[in-house]
Amino acid sequence: MKVNSEGVSASRVYLPADQAHSNLLSFFLKQFPHIAEGEWVSRFNEGLILDQEGNTLEANDQYLPNTHLVYFRRLEREPEIPFEEKILYQDEHILVADKPHFLPVTPSGLYLHQTLLNRLKKTTGIQTLSPIHRIDRDTAGLVIFSVNPNERAQYQNLFRDRAVKKVYEAIAPYSNELQQKLPMTYQSRLEESEHFLQMHEVQGEPNSDTLIEILEVKEPFARYRLTPGSGKKHQLRCHLNSLGVPIKNDQIYPILTPYQEYDLDFSKPLQLLAKEVSFQDPITGQLRVFNSQQELLI
Repeated sequence: MKVNSEGVSASRVYLPADQAHSNLLSFFLKQFPHIAEGEWVSRFNEGLILDQEGNTLEANDQYLPNTHLVYFRRLEREPEIPFEEKILYQDEHILVADKPHFLPVTPSGLYLHQTLLNRLKKTTGIQTLSPIHRIDRDTAGLVIFSVNPNERAQYQNLFRDRAVKKVYEAIAPYSNELQQKLPMTYQSRLEESEHFLQMHEVQGEPNSDTLIEILEVKEPFARYRLTPGSGKKHQLRCHLNSLGVPIKNDQIYPILTPYQEYDLDFSKPLQLLAKEVSFQDPITGQLRVFNSQQELLI
């Protein structure tokens, strides 16, 4: 896999035989109409378009059907995340990182360099790193990466088969009424709402469950321990919100607040932390237990 000097992986594009173009620039303009011509010209000039052998190409180079090219994505402006991740563990099989709030795990939208994956590729030099699970960019805590592509599926299957125990902590309002019911396993059916950013509860067979415990009370807030039995999108955020104790600083539940992508309020991180992960390693057979070094304070 080709990467640039910033540790960013290249994308691959196929040049089909049923198309004819005067040059490579013409092809890219038709293939990616949402990207301006000036941007492609700039990428060619900066050596960000290459053939399979890694040779840089020119905008006027000949279009050769049935071949593949690689190109590097670039963002003119990307939000800067001023918090650092920590590597908690690394061997020839996995890497465990402690992710800060606000940092996306993988490139998407406005984020390319400012992602956990590309930061780790750059600092470790391991270009085969791949996350075997995800957490929201708003959430801090543990993320596990596979080092060897040939082993990746075996680790991912652990999450698919629910063979991984994940424990989270959250700061949310204290409720005396709720405390009388804790610990409890909350179940509901979660589906996407009309707005793609939000999930909501609907009638029907439950497809999500979370064990909820209380760890500390300092009114008007409390620190909760959350152990999900399932892995639905925004499950923990939805469940606490449904119980009347939405997680502190949540900008999606109960009210969706538009993100200020270039003017993030770093003083109000979502108070949700992926605190612990444990599983039986499918390669070594060892019991793996990892804990985040971060703490949520009431």
